[in-house]
Amino acid sequence: MTEVALSSVEAAFERGDHDEVLRLTQAILGERPGEDAAHEFRARSLLAMGRAEEAERHADDAVRLDPEEIRYRELLAQVLAARGSHRDAADEYERLARNDPRQPAWVVAEAAERLDAAQAMEAVEAARRAVRLDPRNAAAQLALAQGLARTGDARGALQAAGKAVELLPGDPAAREALADARWLAGQDGAAFSDFRALAAELTGSARARVVGKARSLYRRRVGFIGRLVAGLPWLFDVALRNGWVQVA
Repeated sequence: MTEVALSSVEAAFERGDHDEVLRLTQAILGERPGEDAAHEFRARSLLAMGRAEEAERHADDAVRLDPEEIRYRELLAQVLAARGSHRDAADEYERLARNDPRQPAWVVAEAAERLDAAQAMEAVEAARRAVRLDPRNAAAQLALAQGLARTGDARGALQAAGKAVELLPGDPAAREALADARWLAGQDGAAFSDFRALAAELTGSARARVVGKARSLYRRRVGFIGRLVAGLPWLFDVALRNGWVQVA
């Protein structure tokens, strides 16, 4: 009976019917609380529904019931990241990578979570491991550039960001990393141009972030009138849109 139910759970999950997944897994776990696959599907559906705290509980149960199942540990790391527990997520990815050092995806994921946890040095170490595994791994080069920029290594950040842009032509995150590296290296004019170009393409919080960087850079390089413009975010935004502000 449970085996049939699990097939139904998988089918419901594949078609995105997460309410049905929750209904079926509740019935299964009522009969067999130790059914690790039911905990896994329940966690995945809860995560897809934005209920990360509940998802963590079931991901933890799946790992507890079968600690050797890599799939469950990867799920737990994803849930922890979704909850904002970036340091714990990074530790999970590090554990996965230790068990299979040839798998760069987990090392890159660790580096990204270390960055989100404000562990820049650890992020750089993880990204370097990923780059050693595959120098043409664009995500690894991007994570390395971001980490090196946060540690103040302008030269290293420029090199890694340049490779990321080469491997991901046109990618906004790679271009922003290059702009950050140029700013750190004192290439203010180039960095400002990069931020302005990105602001013309991005929307929402991503655009707000690069506009904020452009405004900070501009304010440090201009005189009294320019600082007045930079001091009014709406006015600076209008000026940036129309190309009225620039940094030499």
